[in-house]
Amino acid sequence: MRLNIRVVWLCVALLASPWATAADLPQRWVSAGGALSEWVSALGGESKLVGVDTTSQHPESLRALPSIGYQRQLSAEGVLSLRPQILVGTEEMGPPPVLSQIRGAGVQVELFSATPDLPTLQGNLRHLGQLLGAEALAAQLFDGYQQQLAQQKARVSEIQLKQKTPGVLLLIGGAGGKPLVAGKGTAADWLLQQAGGHNLATHSGYKPFSMENLAGLNPEVLVFADRALKGEEARAALFKENPILASTRAARDGRVMELDPTLLVGGLGPRLPQSLVKLTDGFYPAASAKAP
Repeated sequence: MRLNIRVVWLCVALLASPWATAADLPQRWVSAGGALSEWVSALGGESKLVGVDTTSQHPESLRALPSIGYQRQLSAEGVLSLRPQILVGTEEMGPPPVLSQIRGAGVQVELFSATPDLPTLQGNLRHLGQLLGAEALAAQLFDGYQQQLAQQKARVSEIQLKQKTPGVLLLIGGAGGKPLVAGKGTAADWLLQQAGGHNLATHSGYKPFSMENLAGLNPEVLVFADRALKGEEARAALFKENPILASTRAARDGRVMELDPTLLVGGLGPRLPQSLVKLTDGFYPAASAKAP
């Protein structure tokens, strides 16, 4: 009889433990890094968010939340004023002394990798799913993401059998100022490759280039992301401040494309597959025109 009672109590404990764990999960979240905040929302955690950084612009509802400033320049006072239980961000988040202050105040700080590849994304989603009590949804979202990328890869491969891969440069700036050029190992480089473009930049990371060097590379397509302006205003500012860009093939042929800069912050985000489709349409307009 004693053995049976022990078995019953063990079963009760096992059944109860998931509920206890769920109750212990953090309920007041602050998130820094656009893609990471988007995943928190996609995993059903938006209602837990009490603050986000300035790169967290999607979904639009996040813009109504209190801002903690730019992810690399956080202040302990700004974060702690929101009384969070957890702060999540990528290794880009900082500065480190501020994170130490926040930890010292008893806030759980979780850092995620911004490395642009699928294994990293899978690990990030698994970790977020555990913190939110949404492991099954996290696995489902990753599977769907993989499928979208597989479809994108197949599409690009088919197009490239008939068309030459265009040389592309991706420029990041603000209000048309001297832009940074996206090099190897960046989220932008990953994006260009997945969309079927050849990144003409050979350096690593984001670095300023002289306008003469940019013109010398003579890209067939220019992709620009402006942190301050949008649309035609951003394009006009880019060419006004950097007039030598007008001599590139991309400018002469009208193949200049705008990209939302928040897509490049915080690792691979949920909007990237859709953005890849649009970039591919711009890289291969003939194939896009033939599509049903």
